[in-house]
Amino acid sequence: MQLHVNIQGQGEPLIILHGLFGTLENWGSQIKTLAENYQVYAIDLRNHGRSPHDSEMTYSAMSADIAELMDLHGLESAHILGHSMGGKAAMQLAMTQPERIRQLIIVDIAPVQYSHDHDSVIQGLIAVNLDTIKSRREADQQLAVHITETGLRQFLLKNLFRTESGFAWRMNLQVIESQYAHISAAPEGNCYIGNTLFIKGGNSDYITLEHREALLKYFPTAAYKIIQNAGHWPHAEKPAAFSKLVMSFLNEEK
Repeated sequence: MQLHVNIQGQGEPLIILHGLFGTLENWGSQIKTLAENYQVYAIDLRNHGRSPHDSEMTYSAMSADIAELMDLHGLESAHILGHSMGGKAAMQLAMTQPERIRQLIIVDIAPVQYSHDHDSVIQGLIAVNLDTIKSRREADQQLAVHITETGLRQFLLKNLFRTESGFAWRMNLQVIESQYAHISAAPEGNCYIGNTLFIKGGNSDYITLEHREALLKYFPTAAYKIIQNAGHWPHAEKPAAFSKLVMSFLNEEK
């Protein structure tokens, strides 16, 4: 599984992992900012973006992909920054191969199993008739029947691309649907005591007090920061505050 990667900048390696339905392109402004001080490896995870499709979508498989990419580029270890699903993949790597992690940053996700809260999104994407739509606008109109939030539809439609015969999704929608139980599951492994930061969007409910036990169990030495007036995508909603937090944390050990 040779993942698609965008490498920018010079310095210590920093790997960035996107969330479900995302791509490395979602991190455009952050990549540019962080690449001023680090060599940034922004990755499309399996079944997303321009990375290969595969029938398995587990965190053990995703973390193995990341380790394989690190081996390919000669990286014994790296700073890892992961959001949502990418955060769980990063946690899985830390909990099973801690020697590969220099510092770990997890964005708005906890090491727990979540409910199937993406069912409507998946069904909405499946309902878009790729054989008949003639434009992105038509796709948006069909998606709006299932998803009323404009910003979420715009995010999802970044996966739509035009082929010689029409439109297609870059993500492997069929596997995401069939493997969703694995995607919503918790990462598994040992307690990780390395330098870790959790960043939560103040308006997001992806990290709550009920997750405290799991957070302390698996990441007992972690620090926590909240970005106020941000939701599940604080890196996009409050980019300046987010990059300032990340840089401050990464510079602590220097």
